[in-house]
Amino acid sequence: MSYIKADGIVIKEINTGEADKILTILSKNKGKITVFAKNSRRPRSKLVAGTQNMCYSNFMLFKGRDMYTMNSCDVIEPFYDLRCDIVKLTYVAHILELVNDIIQEEQPASKTLQLLLNTLYIIAKTDRSCELLTRIFELRFLAILGYAPYVNGCINCGSDDSEHMNFSFKKCGFLCNSCSLIDINAIPLSKGAVKSIYYIIHCSIKELFSFDVSEGVLQELGLITKRFIKDRFEKEYKKLDYLKSLM
Repeated sequence: MSYIKADGIVIKEINTGEADKILTILSKNKGKITVFAKNSRRPRSKLVAGTQNMCYSNFMLFKGRDMYTMNSCDVIEPFYDLRCDIVKLTYVAHILELVNDIIQEEQPASKTLQLLLNTLYIIAKTDRSCELLTRIFELRFLAILGYAPYVNGCINCGSDDSEHMNFSFKKCGFLCNSCSLIDINAIPLSKGAVKSIYYIIHCSIKELFSFDVSEGVLQELGLITKRFIKDRFEKEYKKLDYLKSLM
C-alpha cells in the first residue's frame, strides 16, 4: 500500500454506515479531496477528534480507486471555539459551503487553504465583526479564483476618482459617474467602500484583516459580495439568513 500525508481541514462530513464518515477535506497539496473515515464515529476511535467539521489536521491517507481512505490523523487546530458560538458557527458554515461548492476536486488550493485558516482563526479567537471578516473572505476568495471585479479605476475610461465610483455587475467592476450610463443598474459606492474593495483584492495576505469599516461601508460590501457571488455561480447562499431569526 502507498500512503500519503496531507495537512487539511474538514469542510464537510457525511455519516454513512453504522459508524463511518465520508469527509470532504481541503488539503494543502492535494486540494479538495474525498476521504472515507472508517469507524470514525465510534467513541474510542483514534479518528474521532480529527474528523470533526472545521478540524485542521495532518492526515495519513491511502488513495483508492474512487476516494482516499484515512489511516490516521493528528489534530493541528480543532477550532473548538467556533462550536460554542452560534453566530460564529453560522458564518463559518456559510464560508465552508462556498469553498466546497466552488473548489473543484483535486484542484490546487494552497492559497484558498491559507485564506480559510486565517479567516477561521480570527473569527474563533477575536471579537472582530464576523460579517466584515466574511465579506473580506468572499472578495479575496473570488480574487484567488480569478473572478475578481476590475477595481483599478473605471473599467470603461480608466478614471481613478474614488469619490465618484459605482459598481457594475454587468461590466464586473467599477464605473465612474461619467460612464455610469453604460449600466443604469450600477450601484453608487462611497469612497470608503471603493477603497475597501480595492484593498481586499490587492493587499498582502498578512495585511488582509488589518482594517475596519463603518456600518455603512459594511452594508455596501455585503450588497456587492452577495449579488456578485449569486451572478457568478448561479446560486443564492442563504445560511446567513438564519441569523435574522436571532435578532
